[in-house]
Amino acid sequence: MTRSTFVSADAAELAFVERSGFVESRHIGSAVVLDPDGSPLISLGAPEAPVFTRSSLKPLQAIAAMSLGAQVSGTWAALATASHKCEAGHAEAVAGMLESAGLSVDDLQCPSAHPADGAFRRSLQEAARHLEQDDTDPASALYFNCSGKHAAFLMAAAAIGADTADYLDPNHPVQKRVAEVVESFAGETPAAVGTDGCGAPVFALSLTGLARAIGRVVCLGSADAATADENPRTTSAREPYVSYATEARTLMDAVFADPWAIEGHGKPNTTVIEGLGVFAKGGAEGVIAMSTKSGYSVAMKCLDGSSRATGIVALTLLAKVGALAPGTASSTGSAPTSAGDVVITDELLDEVIAAITDPITGGTDSEGRTSIVGRLELGEDVAKIR
Repeated sequence: MTRSTFVSADAAELAFVERSGFVESRHIGSAVVLDPDGSPLISLGAPEAPVFTRSSLKPLQAIAAMSLGAQVSGTWAALATASHKCEAGHAEAVAGMLESAGLSVDDLQCPSAHPADGAFRRSLQEAARHLEQDDTDPASALYFNCSGKHAAFLMAAAAIGADTADYLDPNHPVQKRVAEVVESFAGETPAAVGTDGCGAPVFALSLTGLARAIGRVVCLGSADAATADENPRTTSAREPYVSYATEARTLMDAVFADPWAIEGHGKPNTTVIEGLGVFAKGGAEGVIAMSTKSGYSVAMKCLDGSSRATGIVALTLLAKVGALAPGTASSTGSAPTSAGDVVITDELLDEVIAAITDPITGGTDSEGRTSIVGRLELGEDVAKIR
């Protein structure tokens, strides 16, 4: 019997595309919003069905590596949980992570790739041509979007004296710790373990489990030490995830201090973190998880695997439960709970959603500018929530 995520009959309509007054496409899927106690506030589709978490799992993988001794903080910690577009700064940071552990790019076992950042790729091409190299468009595992996570895995393996040649094996000590961290934060046993696009083990969790896990990471890592004892997500001694508070705090300090590192300047996850102070981590095949620092969390999956609607739907669902209500204070561009807070207004939320949502285009106008001929709209099952 083939194992599977939920089917279309169980899905909700999350968004649709309107082009020239005609509904061209519909994105169906599942989503769930949890309150800071972990109780569901909104459930759409089949949020208890397992989904491969893909890169939304990276905060848990980073915490696992850090707990084994991977010495990362600041930009390095953010790269450990990143799906970066490989700007020059990303490549420089990952190279530094490897060098700090006496390792090199050759130790990375993620696929080789060209930088997704055009400016950096062109600079590499120009340098190669100047040196008259045979390969004028170099690719490398260093440039792959998961290279920071892999560098953290290798640093953890080196820290505990484990073999670095098989660090992606599910039975490797690093991957065993990842499995422990995932189960601790998600509060459930994964329904399946597969191989992610980068070669690392990836776990199938319910969307509820994913939202629970990311909410716990962000809340635990953002808690002010002076008030942590008052927060239900950071105080239960019965919950094993609380023992990772130091790693979670290092991770969240890094992400909110350097939002560019988690994806790239102007990219959707970075824009949400930077503009709203809301943690966002998308993954392949239409998966995303977001959480406020107070612990409201959302996880969703578009069944067709498209990420086009994930940002607008996830932020809208958080707004509908009041987690992004006008007047909500949220840190941006600095460490959690520090000075530099902004106030989330309806206008700011609309601005961020517009920035992360691609318009529906068609041709050019008389001035040669790209014409906007449609828009992405919230699906009926999302729009009707009050």
